[in-house]
Amino acid sequence: MSQQVDVVVAGGGGFIGGHLVGDLLAQGLTVRCVDIKPRHEWYQAHEDAENTVADLSLLDSARTAVEGARTVYMLAADMGGMGFIENNKAACMMSVLTSTHMLQAAHEAGAERYFYSSSACVYAAAKQTDPNLTALREEDAYPAQPEDGYGWEKLFSERMCRHYAEDFGFVTRVARYHNVYGPHGTWTGGREKAPAAVCRKVAEAAVSGEHRLEIWGDGQQSRSFMYIDDCVRGSQTILNGDSGVPVNLGSSELVTINQLVDIVEEIAGVRCERTYRLDAPQGVRGRNSDNALIREIYGWEPSVALADGLEKTYAWVYDQVKRAQQ
Repeated sequence: MSQQVDVVVAGGGGFIGGHLVGDLLAQGLTVRCVDIKPRHEWYQAHEDAENTVADLSLLDSARTAVEGARTVYMLAADMGGMGFIENNKAACMMSVLTSTHMLQAAHEAGAERYFYSSSACVYAAAKQTDPNLTALREEDAYPAQPEDGYGWEKLFSERMCRHYAEDFGFVTRVARYHNVYGPHGTWTGGREKAPAAVCRKVAEAAVSGEHRLEIWGDGQQSRSFMYIDDCVRGSQTILNGDSGVPVNLGSSELVTINQLVDIVEEIAGVRCERTYRLDAPQGVRGRNSDNALIREIYGWEPSVALADGLEKTYAWVYDQVKRAQQ
């Protein structure tokens, strides 16, 4: 794999990666898409990209993947929604091999810029105990108390990017993603996040006529959710920017899970009887993105309103539910 490419997207067969690859190709860039999943399991497969199946936790595979790359987006990770993260801490931590080897390989290969997708899970748990919270600022990651497993891996890999920049002058950029959602994502099977799970449950209720759904927790836990188009644009803005500090990439439109269900029900035109599973994984009590720093540095923040993004997401999930029942 010696040909030159404009961009390598590690984890390009995943939800965010698939959308990012499509956008980069539309700009006329040459893209190498690398993912560990078999091709038939990729969320989107773009024939105009150079598509490769490889285990990037192996240093030799990482080195091969980044040969001739001008820029690298490192999105690859073993992750999912809160149900997966809370019950698979070791698997989430093992992503550190992929994160470390991709950073090492990209530097060795002479890549000009390296983007690392971190997560709001790096933030201290003590700052997220109230659904009526103050939005999380970037400095709230320290003193460190991240989400056990997944959050620790992300915070460690952020530090590795920082030290590669300090020690070697390698241009690294870090974005802390806050709850990305949209079409062509995980919508069933246990790894889906709240927007997709709610869309699926409401779609199933609409299709079956049994207007009941289960909510994990009491529904008062709060979150902000960022639509995939904003994530793709924001990631590129951060990669191409001049600041090496980690920045939030998320919406500041805060809702409770109950309000999230309200919006999806309104889109679907149904009302469901709700039951609350209080023993289910539900994560921190409240989490929102403070976007002051990304506005200050880049003059940018997400623009897609939650209701608009959910309308597109619900339409796609509804089609998947209908197809699955045929």
